[in-house]
Amino acid sequence: MAVRQDIATGIAELPHAVVAPQGRGLLDVVRSYVALTKPRIVVLLLVTTVPAMILAEQGWPSLWLVLLTLFGGTLSAGGANAINCYMDRDIDAIMTRTKDRPIPAGLIDPERALVFGIFLGIAGFSVLAIGVNMLTALLATGALLFYVFVYTMWLKRTSAHNIVIGGAAGAIPPMTGWAAVTGSLDWPALVLFGIVFLWTPPHFWALALRYRHDYARASVPMLPVARGEPETYRQIMLYSFVLVASSLMLVPIAGMGLLYLTVALVLGVGFIAYAFRLWKGQDARASMALFFYSLPYLGLLFVAVGIDEFLHF
Repeated sequence: MAVRQDIATGIAELPHAVVAPQGRGLLDVVRSYVALTKPRIVVLLLVTTVPAMILAEQGWPSLWLVLLTLFGGTLSAGGANAINCYMDRDIDAIMTRTKDRPIPAGLIDPERALVFGIFLGIAGFSVLAIGVNMLTALLATGALLFYVFVYTMWLKRTSAHNIVIGGAAGAIPPMTGWAAVTGSLDWPALVLFGIVFLWTPPHFWALALRYRHDYARASVPMLPVARGEPETYRQIMLYSFVLVASSLMLVPIAGMGLLYLTVALVLGVGFIAYAFRLWKGQDARASMALFFYSLPYLGLLFVAVGIDEFLHF
């Protein structure tokens, strides 16, 4: 009922949402709404979309198709993140890492943030359904709904497996890229999904180790809080091995060449080395080192997918 009331209030006030309150400039208001979409996360998701399109096309797809897919994907992912900010506003206000987000900082009213997120989600579906194809639109919107209802509203507050299962939403973009080109799904798209899916837990747990006291204070059962740090180190090590193995599966399944194989091996050895250092050292600096390594790891791995498809060696 409270959500319905917030939506109704937000819709009523939406025409005034861009009016700068209490002396705030219009640019500041726009920045606050952009911050709701968590643009750095959106960029990382989109990095996995274009290489999947190149692999599906076996070359460079239509520029117009790429732009429409990225635009619709940005709207959908941004909408999911904005709704997440609305749902998690109580947690964000408690945690040091998130207390300066627009809603807990008092920069945007919660109901406006909710309506903004819903609007972006609908716009994203429309762009993809009309400009790309229905399967791509359904995948992107399915990821939004999964992220909001399964991860944010259910698993995040109740299960130590929250990021394992919830991370599936962030692994959808490669599938949307493949579907945008082919109108269907095939094994290479599923392997790309699996890579991002398996990458998410060690990436996020490394960050959760650094902010475990924040999560404990907010009663969020992230793995370091629910199962303890030693178990988190062990799980990160296990997932790292499985992640690297899954990245190599793309060679026989998608016919990747020597360039991709070399990059996957080098990056994979680095990922395992950082995970091993964390497992042995068990300190915050090692966890953040793994976290920061995991970001370029995923980006470079997917860039290698795209380049390898052009070089064919």
